[in-house]
Amino acid sequence: MKKFTLILICLLTTSFVFSAVNLKRVEPMNWWVGMKNQNLQLLVYGEDISTTIPKLTYSGVTLNEVIKVENPNYLFLDLTIAKNTIPGKFNIEFTLGKKIVDTYEYELKERNNKENIHQGFDASDVIYLLMPDRFSNGNPDNDSTDDTAEKVDRENPDGRHGGDLQGVINHLDYIQETGFTALWLNPFLENNQEKYSYHGYAISDLYKTDPRHGSNEKFVELVDKAHEKELKIIMDMIFNHCGIAHWFIQDLPMQDWIHQHAEFTRSNFRAPTVSDPYASDYDRNKMLTGWFDKNMPDFNQNNPLLATYLIQNSIWWVEYSGIDGIRVDTQPYPYKEFMAKWSKAVMDEYPEFNIVGEAWLQKIAITAYFQKDAANKDGYNSNMPALTDFPMYFALAKAFNENEGWSEGMARLYYILAQDFSYADPNNLLIFPDNHDLNRYYETMGKDINKYKMGLAFILTTRGIPQIYYGTEILMDGQEHEGHGQIRKDFPGGWEGDTTNAFTKEDRTVEQNEAYNYVSTILNWRKNNEVIHSGKLKHFLPEDGIYVMFRYTEDDAVMVILNNNNTDDKTLKTDHFAEILNQYTSGKEITTGLELKDLSTIQIKAKSAMIIDLMK
Repeated sequence: MKKFTLILICLLTTSFVFSAVNLKRVEPMNWWVGMKNQNLQLLVYGEDISTTIPKLTYSGVTLNEVIKVENPNYLFLDLTIAKNTIPGKFNIEFTLGKKIVDTYEYELKERNNKENIHQGFDASDVIYLLMPDRFSNGNPDNDSTDDTAEKVDRENPDGRHGGDLQGVINHLDYIQETGFTALWLNPFLENNQEKYSYHGYAISDLYKTDPRHGSNEKFVELVDKAHEKELKIIMDMIFNHCGIAHWFIQDLPMQDWIHQHAEFTRSNFRAPTVSDPYASDYDRNKMLTGWFDKNMPDFNQNNPLLATYLIQNSIWWVEYSGIDGIRVDTQPYPYKEFMAKWSKAVMDEYPEFNIVGEAWLQKIAITAYFQKDAANKDGYNSNMPALTDFPMYFALAKAFNENEGWSEGMARLYYILAQDFSYADPNNLLIFPDNHDLNRYYETMGKDINKYKMGLAFILTTRGIPQIYYGTEILMDGQEHEGHGQIRKDFPGGWEGDTTNAFTKEDRTVEQNEAYNYVSTILNWRKNNEVIHSGKLKHFLPEDGIYVMFRYTEDDAVMVILNNNNTDDKTLKTDHFAEILNQYTSGKEITTGLELKDLSTIQIKAKSAMIIDLMK
């Protein structure tokens, strides 16, 4: 009887252990054969999964190491995928003793071989930035979903408004016809927060499109249809933090997966401390380990398992979707060594790709520190090909609102360009008049369409990669200090029942059409104009309120004239521009069609710009 009781207890105990194991996730969910990096690390998550022994058998795939961590609900599996491995599926079996208690079918796929993928972006492009929730509602059925906490509330400036990926697809023709060649979407991955989730920067699942935006498959459809229209797609990625509702924040793999403090500690947001040779450890650590907000846990990228997880997640999205580039949120805020490792891993896998880091910094020398191959005395190389040019933004915001002076007015633009020797590659800088975190450009220009045109004429012809924020082309307004919802308003006409539809000429105001036509004319002219894409730049010191810049090659040249005088039309004598103009006899102003048969003098109106295609 005692022997029978003992056997029964053992059976019941074993049964209890077996039933307690519950596999919930394997990430990345699949991978590809033929990747340059043959290593793959799988994060396995499930109740008491660490009590099991994983096993797999597939030709070309080797399980090198099983890593256990302090949380028994996690395992990390280090695999090698040989170069000659063929695509296919295999089972990863999780065993207790001799019993298989759970199985995951893993798939290795053929690499993405669609046409026109992973193209990169450069100065031949003009990027259209949009926030999916605020651009267009293509599928009202997904405005609120059962598996996400925040429901649609279009009356709340900071709430969910219902814009989605289908809405973007529906208006790809508008984006293309306006003249843009690339599209950057603010994050569209799941943000399952109780409130203020629309912006996308508090991700709760790094492998899942937010169901209020659509699905992973819908994003691939967007990429494919954009490529058919010769539009590139740039994906926004975040490595500094995630959302408090992220599933692995709710059950941390390790205590050092994120930065934790005795009490809530916010970042000091002092990014210069990263490059400052004299920075205190206290200031630098608060910058790097402090949280953006209480709902945004700060990643510890010095944890090697997390670092690998983030790198693989990026590569998964690039390969899965076929995107052409990445915009990196808050580039200086993660550990700089990790960002260098991440950038190199992505660029090694996709050499034609491009990545732009958001380096929100006021000074040129500090900004330049974060670009690939910068001449940094400490030897740091970020491997980040492109950067946001915030110094240019700050200069542009003031240049046409000031009277001319030694260092004021358009001299601000001159001095920004005059310091381009600081950058490893000034042509690979993202230049912009506004974005989703800044005052709307039309608002910055005091709602003066002449100043607005001058700034855009400069941005769209100078060195670098221009980016235009959605609605800037139709004079959308809003000030950041009134709340981010005011600078992220819905695009009029993106929702059924909108009283106006600014996607169409008929519903735009006279002034909106004037702005739209101005932008569209320059963009469509710029598309095939190599002298703007890759030509050299020569500019002349602003004099008498006039600033002149040339883009030129051996055979072509474009002359840009900006007259910042408030009331005075000017007759510009051009003799001191002879080093360029002596090769040309005439020109055509591209926004008006005005033909200039004599270049010895040029008439230019007050507060205006001229973009002149020069002819021999």
